Amino acid sequence: MPNKKPHKSIKDLQRQIAVYEDETAYKELFFILFNSLTRFATGIVQSKEVAEEIVSDVFMGIWTDRAKLNAIDDLQLYIFIAVKNNSIRKAKQLHKRTTISIDEIDVNMESIYQNPEQRLISAESVSRIETAINHLPQRARLIFKLAKEDNMRYKDIATLLNISVKTVDNQLAIALKKITTALGAPFRKKS
Repeated sequence: MPNKKPHKSIKDLQRQIAVYEDETAYKELFFILFNSLTRFATGIVQSKEVAEEIVSDVFMGIWTDRAKLNAIDDLQLYIFIAVKNNSIRKAKQLHKRTTISIDEIDVNMESIYQNPEQRLISAESVSRIETAINHLPQRARLIFKLAKEDNMRYKDIATLLNISVKTVDNQLAIALKKITTALGAPFRKKS
């Protein structure tokens, strides 16, 4: 895989879109977040095509309201919440239900070994880690994905999922314990 040039921060892209109506910045923001948001939405609506449509619609709204973007403190969290709300609305419509629980959100992780350094880990270890992640309870897997793959802060995860920061911390501890156990390493929780 060729080296990608590092992309601008979401905050920088947000400013360029809001102030300069920069379409290139908008496209870069879209490509930075699209896959992650689609996996998140798919976990709710259970259809990749519907999830892609939801994410695209949210981004169309971002472009339409671009002049108001500077008023948003955390654009990534804002977009995740918009995708979550639209996905839940669509899932209720598709599945004729009135509520959807966080424990029903079934997300898939992207491969956690993207760079050459990480690829040096043995294939067996990779397989054991991925198996452990896939066997996590849905809530723990979702929180682990948001924290480790999407680099979201605990506070933002708690806001997105309407849970406490302590719950985020506890679910990540569960995930890490199961992953380290799968690797045969003793688990020691940080104090």
